[in-house]
Amino acid sequence: MGQLLISRFTTTSPYAKALWLSLALHVFLLVGLLAGDFSSTPKLKPTPTKQSGDPIKAVVIDKATFERAVNKIKKQKTDQLDAEKKRLKSVEKRASDAKKRRAREEARIKKLEKQRKKKEQEKIKADKAAKSSNAKAAKAEKIRKQKEQEKQVAEKAAATARSKRLKEEADAKKAENLRLEKIADRKRKEIAAKEQAIQDAMLAQQMADEMASRNQARQQQVMSEVDRYAALITQSINQRMLSDKSTMTGKSCRIIITLAPSGFVIDVKIGQGDKVVCDAARIAVGKAGNLPVSKDPEVFKEMRKLGVTVIPEF
Repeated sequence: MGQLLISRFTTTSPYAKALWLSLALHVFLLVGLLAGDFSSTPKLKPTPTKQSGDPIKAVVIDKATFERAVNKIKKQKTDQLDAEKKRLKSVEKRASDAKKRRAREEARIKKLEKQRKKKEQEKIKADKAAKSSNAKAAKAEKIRKQKEQEKQVAEKAAATARSKRLKEEADAKKAENLRLEKIADRKRKEIAAKEQAIQDAMLAQQMADEMASRNQARQQQVMSEVDRYAALITQSINQRMLSDKSTMTGKSCRIIITLAPSGFVIDVKIGQGDKVVCDAARIAVGKAGNLPVSKDPEVFKEMRKLGVTVIPEF
């Protein structure tokens, strides 16, 4: 069955036509009230009216269609409730955020007020310190003026004493000049005797200077020879040293070599320099065995313990 059947009948009375139109309108309004939204309700199509004398057809509403319409209305209500909940939740979140912002702003204002009070206290403290400093400055100025007066008195006393001392010195100088004149006459005689001794000393000094000049020239010659042998020894070391451009470029090593008169290496000490270069130089000295040395005893004496700087050659 599942259908609502409105019996049909025919009449030519105008009152019957009005009755059916009123019934159809009430059914439409009932469906609209249940839906809450007139735009979304299923629209009932009233049976078209005929001219007077035509039969009126019954309107049939399917039950399943009616239930679907009701379910649709319920779903719309549920969706509206969900949307309202989301809106309320959003409103609550905005209110919470606003409350947090107000709390942060209040905290910031409190912090600024605290800073203002601190600066005000600092200003009060600074003003007190300034007043105290001014008082100290005034006291210091008073002391300074007092000392200035004392200084003027002392300078006046010193000037008086200086005048007295200058007079005494002038008298003493006059007496000294008389005494010196007597001494000068005696010294003239002594100077004449000393002049000869000075001439003799000058001659001896000239001879000593000449000897020193010769010794200096010899020393320069010896040191020149030492430098020459140092260069030869450095060249000998470089010839035997294993050089690595990647690790030794721009590096050097200072070594001290102790030599025997035959040129035999007695000892090698490492000074300042790169460890890699120093190790390679020590090995090269060991390979050389004997190094070139001078046969001149004076030259060898200066180079017996010789320091050379080894710079790798590539």
